[in-house]
Amino acid sequence: MDSKEVSGTTYKVGISGSFGGLNLGDEAILQCMTEQLRNSVPAEITVFSRNAEDTQRRHCVERVINVRDRTRTEVQPEIERLDLFILGGGGILFNADARTYLREMEIACQAGVPCMLYAAGVGPLADTNTQSYTRDVLKKASAVTVRERGAKKALEDIGLDRHITVTADPAFLLKPEAFPEGTLERELMHDSRRLVGMSVREPGAAAPDIDEDFYHDLLANAADFIIDRYNADVVFIPMERSMLDMQHSHAVISQMLHAQRAWVLKGLYTSAQILSLMGSLDFAVGMRLHFLIFAALQGVPFVALPYSGKVIGLLDDFGIEMPPIKLVDAGRLIAYIDRSWDRRTTIKSKIRQVLPGVQERALETNRVVVNLLKRPKGLPTPVIKQ
Repeated sequence: MDSKEVSGTTYKVGISGSFGGLNLGDEAILQCMTEQLRNSVPAEITVFSRNAEDTQRRHCVERVINVRDRTRTEVQPEIERLDLFILGGGGILFNADARTYLREMEIACQAGVPCMLYAAGVGPLADTNTQSYTRDVLKKASAVTVRERGAKKALEDIGLDRHITVTADPAFLLKPEAFPEGTLERELMHDSRRLVGMSVREPGAAAPDIDEDFYHDLLANAADFIIDRYNADVVFIPMERSMLDMQHSHAVISQMLHAQRAWVLKGLYTSAQILSLMGSLDFAVGMRLHFLIFAALQGVPFVALPYSGKVIGLLDDFGIEMPPIKLVDAGRLIAYIDRSWDRRTTIKSKIRQVLPGVQERALETNRVVVNLLKRPKGLPTPVIKQ
């Protein structure tokens, strides 16, 4: 008998993260989190969002709170009514925003509401005050799970002395969604030539070491090489329109010699539709983590420009070698692309072999959620053995 039929209980669960910001990676995370939860237990889900209207439109959840607009006093009743408060997933614990995201978890801990960190990314965390605050809040959580080994090390490095479970990004559980009829034709993706996808990202607090002029030049040279060498077209796939992905994509194209063979995806799509679109690609070159995750889900061989530990963690999972972006010049990137293109059948095979294990780790995070919801009151928090 299904566990939902046995319990007869509807659990009140709150989820807080970087949602409502029109980042398709974060929206994929939330979609997969809510789907896994609903498949496991009856749940009334409240999302603490940056944009309640956007979240309500994209996701089938019972309640959405514009958390950034509310004071601690206003947020507290929304948290006190919960059976479990979840922070994550995604790369939310870094210098600029860690305090913002941890506020609701701190409120939950103070109110005696069980809470957990859900497959989160961590870092950079260089500020000592932020390190101390992060450590103090997370040590009170019922469970802490992170999405890559580097995130676990980052928390250990700031002195968090507790059990930390490495799972995987929830987006690895996303399923493709069909496009409306005629979409690919409207996006000029119906041609018989090969097609290579590219992804950019903006500099900012979560990626402080990115030099946009440097990487624009890298990708422009790489795109021209791909067009010359493989007679392929290049499509840039914006993953976060509100954070200038469109502008940065056009900036790269403006530096290309073969700009007429490259374009930027124009339509507004769901995360699952972008995942479906990735299946039309022959190859991918990119920066954003979820662009690369979507490529892996569709078995598309890829070359990454690792600007952060989360991308390095993905490459480690799939056994793909690539130095950090600051150690790559145009010639070296082209060499990696050329070698990976020649080995693309082998890379596809490796992705197929590794992906089920990564997805199983992604499922493990939801098992932690269910265990926390179903544990009898007063018993110690269950932990996952690694």
